[in-house]
Amino acid sequence: MENQMNSIEVRNMSKDFKIQYDKAQSLKEMLLFWNREKPQIHHVLKDINLDIKKGDTVALIGTNGSGKSTLLKLMTKILYPTKGTLETRGKLASLLELGAGFHPDFTGRENIYFNASVFGLTREEIDKRVDDIIDFSELGDFINNPVRTYSSGMYMRLAFSVAINVDAEILLIDEILAVGDQYFQDKCFAKLKELRDSDKTIVIVSHSLDMIKKLCTRAIWIYKGHVQMDGEPGYVIDHYLDQVVKDHAKSNKDFHAENIECILTVEQPVNNTIIDQSDYLEISGWEVSNVQETEVQVFLDDQYVAKAERLKRNDVLMHYQEAMGGASMNVNAGFSGKIDILGLMGIHKVEVTVKNQGNVIANKVIHINIKEEQV
Repeated sequence: MENQMNSIEVRNMSKDFKIQYDKAQSLKEMLLFWNREKPQIHHVLKDINLDIKKGDTVALIGTNGSGKSTLLKLMTKILYPTKGTLETRGKLASLLELGAGFHPDFTGRENIYFNASVFGLTREEIDKRVDDIIDFSELGDFINNPVRTYSSGMYMRLAFSVAINVDAEILLIDEILAVGDQYFQDKCFAKLKELRDSDKTIVIVSHSLDMIKKLCTRAIWIYKGHVQMDGEPGYVIDHYLDQVVKDHAKSNKDFHAENIECILTVEQPVNNTIIDQSDYLEISGWEVSNVQETEVQVFLDDQYVAKAERLKRNDVLMHYQEAMGGASMNVNAGFSGKIDILGLMGIHKVEVTVKNQGNVIANKVIHINIKEEQV
């Protein structure tokens, strides 16, 4: 007997897709692409086993093409496994594609009734909730306009508002919260936290790793079709980012020096800051670049004084994984160090330089004003 506390159970499940190429239209194409008549099999998910318990808030993470969105679609039964089983227990609502289930020629209000009925609500039940749905969406008079006139943000507002008001026991979300303005994203996030603290089961696919850390109780990393890691979000994300950096490095093995890019940020000291006399000055910050083996050097008044220590900064890697698809090739994005300023007063120049194979690829100049010690 399977565990009745599980909302979703996946057993030995795999999903394949057939890739069928267009038939050759000429003799030349037949000779060049003679093997295209046979469909190729693409193994998207391979032997997946998962238990997602009632009340879990789970993130599926992974790079594009890893199979996480396919797994979510299998949970909704939009797709079905090639082999193995996937079972869900309880009413399920999903937000997989923007406006899915909406008819463009009907108004937002009419689409609320259509969409909510798909989730199993009767007309009387929808009547009781329609005002709450409209209020949460904040669409105002637009609710009576055809949804074909809606922006992508308005679509998202309406779709999310319906999904959270149908009393589903399982809520599945695929990146849709990346749409819309920051205010409504924050509102949705607050609502999801409220649902997380109830007995609802939530499964989210997202590249927003910071949001996952704040919201989710568990993260499942899908890597090349397999479950690579399953556990506490911070721990799983750290290992995921390490792998992203390694894979990015492998894909850039034929990299040319003229294409080097580097972003350098000095967090401490702040430029033009006034500081008290001290024995030393702390230097810290981060750099992300598309080359390996970078080092950070610190200069004081144009004189070399130290090589900064490198350290992990997964907060930085998370941001650049989300914004740039894993641009950094150095897992140790951070740096820190101390320089001797004993006896110095007045204005001095601190320069932080990033080098690769002896060549400067980025630098920042910071001016500090060391004030005279008060007697």
